[in-house]
Amino acid sequence: MSLDRRKFLKYLGVAGAAAGTSMLVSEGIKTKERGAIGPLTAEAQTTTPQKHDYEVKPGELDAYYGFWSGGHSGEVRIIGVPSMREIKRIPVFNMDVATGWGITNESKAMLKGRFCGDTHHVHGSYNNGVYDGKYLFVNDKLNNRVARIRTDYMETDKIVDVPNIQGMHGLFTQRYPKTEWVVCNGEFQVPVPNTNPSQKPADYNGIHTVIDAEKMEIVCQVLMDENMDLAATDYGGRYSMATSYNIEKGVTVSEMLASDYDYMLVFHWDRMKKALKDGKYKVINGVKVLEGREGKSDLTIRIPVPKNPHGVNVSPDGKYAVCSGKVSPTCSVIEIDKIEDVFNGKLKPKDVIIAQPFIGLGPLHTTFDGKGNAITSVFIDSTNVKWNIQKAIDNEKLPEEKKKNSHIIDVLDVNYQVGHIMATMAETKEADGQWLVSLNKFSKDRFLNVGPLKNECEQLVDITGEKLKLVHDSAAYLEPHDCIMVRRDIIEKHVKDRYNMFDNPLAVTKSGVERKGKKVTVRLTANAPVFGLTEVSLKKGEEVTVIVTNHDEISDLDHGFALSNYNINFVVAPFQTKSVTFIADKPGVYWAYCTNFCHALHLEMRMRLIIT
Repeated sequence: MSLDRRKFLKYLGVAGAAAGTSMLVSEGIKTKERGAIGPLTAEAQTTTPQKHDYEVKPGELDAYYGFWSGGHSGEVRIIGVPSMREIKRIPVFNMDVATGWGITNESKAMLKGRFCGDTHHVHGSYNNGVYDGKYLFVNDKLNNRVARIRTDYMETDKIVDVPNIQGMHGLFTQRYPKTEWVVCNGEFQVPVPNTNPSQKPADYNGIHTVIDAEKMEIVCQVLMDENMDLAATDYGGRYSMATSYNIEKGVTVSEMLASDYDYMLVFHWDRMKKALKDGKYKVINGVKVLEGREGKSDLTIRIPVPKNPHGVNVSPDGKYAVCSGKVSPTCSVIEIDKIEDVFNGKLKPKDVIIAQPFIGLGPLHTTFDGKGNAITSVFIDSTNVKWNIQKAIDNEKLPEEKKKNSHIIDVLDVNYQVGHIMATMAETKEADGQWLVSLNKFSKDRFLNVGPLKNECEQLVDITGEKLKLVHDSAAYLEPHDCIMVRRDIIEKHVKDRYNMFDNPLAVTKSGVERKGKKVTVRLTANAPVFGLTEVSLKKGEEVTVIVTNHDEISDLDHGFALSNYNINFVVAPFQTKSVTFIADKPGVYWAYCTNFCHALHLEMRMRLIIT
């Protein structure tokens, strides 16, 4: 078990600071089991909050890890549920000076000069329909990228660019038997390949993309006539799904609203794999592209649903896909086990729709409580509507004059104009019906006025009873788009207190300076409160790479490295290594210093770079 900073400071004190701290931190703490630093106090007791109590008291831990997309901040946020405390921001497609993301060589290599993003959908990796706690995946709608986050370090480790696509919106991960594929959609139809700007919109295409989850490489794409919005996968490892709201191929709002119906698209994975094996693809911009257009392919089916559909969500029992109408006040309930008969020509696509219950004005997304009930966000009405799936199916069998809205259990007013909605564990087969978060687009009157650009409002709802109970408001910085909420036991067993130092081939064990012509490598260890070197002499014009490894073993003892007047600032966690490269173009004396408070002598933790 790791030693935390409080115990370290209590037992070490300041006495041995400058001379002895480095040795104690890098060597002595490793032997604490042998009594090298004296007895330890008892660990702080942590407990899980009482069921249905949203207050998480000091010293208690949240029951769920919430993973939020950060919208056009380009980040992912970790929020404790039910406390709604923001615990961490994970930089993904953005520059983050606090951590050095976008400044260090490692992050620059992934970002490739693009520090602007628009994260929309965060989804976890699965094993047999339940999160396995290994990875998170998130899309960048702006620059058409998918990033992977390792949950042991809670940091981005891979980013893949997706060609032939624009407006990458929906993303989802394979749920069964485990996550081997990640799928994502192109919301904006474009010429494919996009080399002819005079091409007519009628000839534009949409793209459905499959990514290898482990390799973070593109497996294939499916060329479609339609645009594709939100995504889902089934619980059998057979299909991915997408909504399409622009079968008209319109380029204006009125054109996109011309049709009374659009589609829920279904992609058949076994048929896609066979087409790949048989070589039935074209290579466009280095990617294998399968034919999915209507009348030219047996890889896809088109289920007609009203109108301009938005979200598609699969019930925890795997039986139903619920497609929300957006411009229709209804949701369409699709029986997934009937889909194979459509692919085999035994049923028509419309025959898999077994209910279209009234929900409200502007249904967008549906989540589930694991008790047979769905809860749908309704944008125009500003409500969360709880309804029973089986009752909706039963009502469909009644004559029109006898149909009633008996499937609706409760309607909760939210503030205001809700977009996404998510219940705890609801995108898994272990949906537990505890908490729901309503991610509302506007926050009028809910918080202190902070000027013309207002924050947004996220509302926590207790869903354990028959009625939906609003219990908490949270202000959210723009624009969180979607979230998942994962049980703590799934995640916490994976999260590490420190890096494996030698996973990084650049890890520094001994400080020093190496010169090769005009290229200089400065290797630095960091041990509270000293860097491994006190000064480095450089010549104007030299290209300098600084590599820093944190040798402190204490679980929360981070170090920063900031270089005055050189726009360099990054953080290294315990046993982590980061590097940065710059041109020493300004003669003079420049102090490098630690930015993260690490010791009583933190302010003294600095070194000089002397440039002549």
